Amino acid sequence: MEANNSIDRFTMTTDRSVVIYDTTLRDGTQGEGISFSVADKIRITEKFDQFGIDYVEGGWPGSNPRDMAYFEGVKKLKLKHAKVAAFGATRRAKVGAGEDAQLGLLLDAATEVVTIFGKSWLLHVTEILRTTAEANLEMIEDSVRLLVENGREVIYDAEHFYDGYTDNPEYAIKTLEAAVRGGASWLVLCDTNGGMLVEGIKSITGDVIERFSDCRVGVHCHNDSGVGVADTLAGVQVGARMVQGTMNGYGERIGNANLTSIIPNLALKMDYTMNCGEHLSKLRELSLFLDDLANLRPNTKEPFVGASAFTHKGGVHANAAQKVARSYEHIDPSFVGNRQRVVISDMSGRSSVMMKAKELGIHLDETGDDIKQLLDGLKQLEFNGYEYEAADASFQLLLSKWLKQQKDFFVLEGYRVIVEKRGAEESLIAEATVKLSVNGEIHHTVAESNGPVGALDKALRLALERVYPQIQSVELRDFKVRILDSGEGANSRIRVLIESSDGEEIWGTVGVSDNLIEASWEALRDSVEYKLLKSTR
Repeated sequence: MEANNSIDRFTMTTDRSVVIYDTTLRDGTQGEGISFSVADKIRITEKFDQFGIDYVEGGWPGSNPRDMAYFEGVKKLKLKHAKVAAFGATRRAKVGAGEDAQLGLLLDAATEVVTIFGKSWLLHVTEILRTTAEANLEMIEDSVRLLVENGREVIYDAEHFYDGYTDNPEYAIKTLEAAVRGGASWLVLCDTNGGMLVEGIKSITGDVIERFSDCRVGVHCHNDSGVGVADTLAGVQVGARMVQGTMNGYGERIGNANLTSIIPNLALKMDYTMNCGEHLSKLRELSLFLDDLANLRPNTKEPFVGASAFTHKGGVHANAAQKVARSYEHIDPSFVGNRQRVVISDMSGRSSVMMKAKELGIHLDETGDDIKQLLDGLKQLEFNGYEYEAADASFQLLLSKWLKQQKDFFVLEGYRVIVEKRGAEESLIAEATVKLSVNGEIHHTVAESNGPVGALDKALRLALERVYPQIQSVELRDFKVRILDSGEGANSRIRVLIESSDGEEIWGTVGVSDNLIEASWEALRDSVEYKLLKSTR
């Protein structure tokens, strides 16, 4: 009952400012498939500073040469707002703080801020550290005090705090008291296993805030139960004023609480203020920047920043969104740097097609018979296997040709593809020949690659680049094949989706056939035609 009373009191606090602590460069890189070079980490730090992040956790000095190089390099940056934090653990059990090599490396990093974690859960104290409960309290206090005495702002991360509190609340509180005696500036409660649900976060965080009314408290949540963002917001509701998380939810196992969801929820839904709030319209750009450096494909389903976050497919939805955007959009997409999109499918109605055409800058007469014929034709193409959800470029070409707004940049006279293997130990060689008519002139080229699609792509470019040099910037980024009617075995219809880019824009094209090469040709042809159409706008 006392915990519930504390929750009510802190929910009504007048302090509406929240500090954002980003641990993408440390905790985030513990995620599977996430790795940043030293140069990447320096660039990300600058981006975070520009975005208004308050604290940037740069890494663990001494854990690897890359982090040591980062802390040397980051000293040269002239950051306008962000504070860089070095991360580490409390001293070892049988070594004094002044003699502990790891604490020495934290001081050598020369950061203004140091974040150290200590054990809150007796299970870890006795079974992992193999020390006593009292010795652990001394380790926490000594480590914090050493860093504070050396002029550092110390953020204390109470590892496994919620599990420790559930197991033995009295001891978990004692660990925080030890950090306070040492001089910690912040007490951050960590749901390290990611197993707590919202009510547990509220109750325990509220209790801590009531007990430590003179201290600043934060939360650090993981997403193992799928509620990392909800847990973090719940912690803020009851009075936590530091949020620790990662961009795009990078992190070990399932990942950390995702700041690209936390920040806009706090700013737009919960009326909290943050230094990064004035840069919220750059959030999607920042999310994509990090995915690009991590060499990851962006999660299109990510709330707020994903490409699908404000995308409409069903005809009823699109019709309503066209009339009143907020009828199917919980915020204005531009607030987070995103935009409204419409995807076309056999579920599309007149409104969907009209909205998509408008998005692409194409005028359609909604009252004319042409729109009905276009819808009927589109539904037949979808029935035949074509899909335009990930192939905006192919759909734009379809509209342009339907409305006779596009000239023929080239006409196919024919192509041929040969795949040859010379002996068991030799690699495959694919050769493609393409014959095109461009402005009445025949262009006949041949190219080789290790695969038939690559050879066809090269031959097509060679045939066109003398007349259309702009296609030299186009590169094939992704290639997907899907069998549409597997019951036909090797004779099944195939859909090919290609993603292309010219360094400025990314677009998708589609091809369908019962022949893989023909389906690939259609998608490759559309990719090149879209670039040519784009360059003539």
